[in-house]
Amino acid sequence: MAESHPFEPFLPTEARLLMLGTFPPAEKRWSMKFYYPNFTNDMWRIVGLCFFGDAMHFVRQHEKTYDLEALETFLAEKGIALYDTCTKVVRTTGTASDKDLQVVEETDLKTMLRQLPQCQTVVTAGQLATAIACRQFGVDEPKTGQYSEFQLDGRPMRIYRMPSTSRAYPAPLTQKAEAYRKVFALLSQAPALFYVAITLFFNS
Repeated sequence: MAESHPFEPFLPTEARLLMLGTFPPAEKRWSMKFYYPNFTNDMWRIVGLCFFGDAMHFVRQHEKTYDLEALETFLAEKGIALYDTCTKVVRTTGTASDKDLQVVEETDLKTMLRQLPQCQTVVTAGQLATAIACRQFGVDEPKTGQYSEFQLDGRPMRIYRMPSTSRAYPAPLTQKAEAYRKVFALLSQAPALFYVAITLFFNS
């Protein structure tokens, strides 16, 4: 049976970075009603580590959940938008693993980006999300930690492939955080310096 995406796109008006996964896990695995809701997924630990030097910054350990209000406020202030590359899927085995998802309907990513006029950077986590986004944008899939360039209505864009934040991906938390840090650090750059800085980071 096909499932529709359970969350509305999180699209702060002044977002400069759009993060895309594939599709949320089944509701029984949620610790909150927001993106990366599985308590064992490391996305919000990575964000805490990158911005605050503390992997537990957004974690409510005793409740086995995250501080959703603080997350939403922080993401809006930083200009980080969130959604997924699929709006409807069939879970062939009940999991959210890429290999177990049958895509029924993809997100119209170009239309979404047109709602974010200041966004020039797309970040994908995982192979399937990367494949879908790159096909829609007409670019080659970058290697993990690298980027491909494209244009949207004359707007220069880059799509970065980051490691999966699932614990099933075999890499330490600190290693994953270091990969994401290079993208997140660029949010503090003035717009005119953004592409100079991003090129220096990823070609160093």
